[in-house]
Amino acid sequence: MAPELRILWEDGADRDLPLPAYETPGAAGADLRANLPPELRASGVTLAPMERRIVPTGLRVEIPQGYEMQIRPRSGLATKHGITLPNTPGTIDSDYRGPLGVALINLGAEPYTIQHGDRIAQMIVAPVVQVRFAVVDRLGETERGEGGFGSTGRR
Repeated sequence: MAPELRILWEDGADRDLPLPAYETPGAAGADLRANLPPELRASGVTLAPMERRIVPTGLRVEIPQGYEMQIRPRSGLATKHGITLPNTPGTIDSDYRGPLGVALINLGAEPYTIQHGDRIAQMIVAPVVQVRFAVVDRLGETERGEGGFGSTGRR
């Protein structure tokens, strides 16, 4: 059985907008929508080139213990308009209960207007493993060894 993600509408949110949803049976991410405050619903929110803004979703979430929510860009917005996330993927921890906002940035050359109800990002819920940390005298050997950035690519 799939884990349950509990959702609470924010005060003032437009509850007529769809909740996050998987658009196809094979989708890994569920779309998040802009749920703008009433005074911005008609005009939308315009992002100038290189402008960053947190766009509200109108939601709060309760992520099951042992899981995280990753917020990722929508590929169509990124490739067609340069709208992406400055901290991709954004991580929402299971103990966070505040408003779910999406940090967006316009990397395009033109201003872009986000309309009320637009699909602005996708969320992926994934398991989290917390490790123990141990200081040691040496690390195990591998074939790669200390090869860093680009060390396994073309030469």
